[in-house]
Amino acid sequence: MKKSGIILGDKVAVVGQILPHKHPEVWKMYLDGVGNNWTPTEVDMSKDIDQWKDGQTLSKDEQLLVRRCLGFFAGTESLVGTNLLTTVAKWVTDAECRQYLLRQAYEESLHNWTVVTCCDSFNLKVDEVYEAHLNIPSIKAKDDFLMEITTDIHREDFSTKTVEGKREFLRNLISYYLIAEGTFFFSGFAMILALGRQNKLQGLSEQIRFTLRDESIHIKFGTYLINAICDETPSIWTKKFEEETTEHIKKAVQLEIDYAHDVLPRGILGLNAEMFVDYMQYIGNRRLEGIGIEYRFESDSNPFPWLSEIVETGAMTNFFERKVKDYQHSGNLVDDF
Repeated sequence: MKKSGIILGDKVAVVGQILPHKHPEVWKMYLDGVGNNWTPTEVDMSKDIDQWKDGQTLSKDEQLLVRRCLGFFAGTESLVGTNLLTTVAKWVTDAECRQYLLRQAYEESLHNWTVVTCCDSFNLKVDEVYEAHLNIPSIKAKDDFLMEITTDIHREDFSTKTVEGKREFLRNLISYYLIAEGTFFFSGFAMILALGRQNKLQGLSEQIRFTLRDESIHIKFGTYLINAICDETPSIWTKKFEEETTEHIKKAVQLEIDYAHDVLPRGILGLNAEMFVDYMQYIGNRRLEGIGIEYRFESDSNPFPWLSEIVETGAMTNFFERKVKDYQHSGNLVDDF
């Protein structure tokens, strides 16, 4: 029987035959994800709790930064996880891809657990975090944008059997993998890791360091998925669709810059909102080039070169004090940072 590497098959309820491998790159992503096992409760938050409560270590602006970042992660991680379970896992029929999606779903549950752990540790109010997508304009704007550019593919007449259906599904993948996970999360990652660089909330920074590693493989998988679907059905990718996608990524970058201005109104931690213009344009260029779009933002320099070093070496904490074992595959995705 001829091997088939079809990503979007005609039947969604099928036996998954992983061997022989059709997408070995995806299988490696799955194994790398498994090698990166961690849980939020392995991270010691006791010093973070002391720093949060002592009234001296953290300024009000730094505490605001934490509330804003956790508030955004709480809402958007939920959207990503829900979309993964109800949409992506349904229509992607390839066995190896589904195996990776199972791993990703577990990791999304860890990220949700991380937010809960941090909220419990700092005794944060629900409306400050879990209702931020309703109450904070810069966060609401990002979540609203995701809702605006995606369509209702849970409707009864939706199918990926047509070119139009595949294109609609592709838009969903781009929205969640490249915009939500690949763009919207990154300024928050940089902000919290900047705290850790100054010996503040190193437990929270550790949680985010591990989350960032997970997210980087998610982006790698999503980019692979998008390109593979386009290779299977080249007619999906039209000039009009490319222009639409470019405009969506441009809008996402601007929303993230607006968010940085909201979170960093006065500049702290050696960061200011203007640095995030360069950083988010740099990130936007990585997402564009990943799916073969020629458009580039003006700035292509990373103002946070220390970010890769932190993720690679675990430089935020003394090695002998670390409770969490380091990832096994630390060199996978440095270019995403």
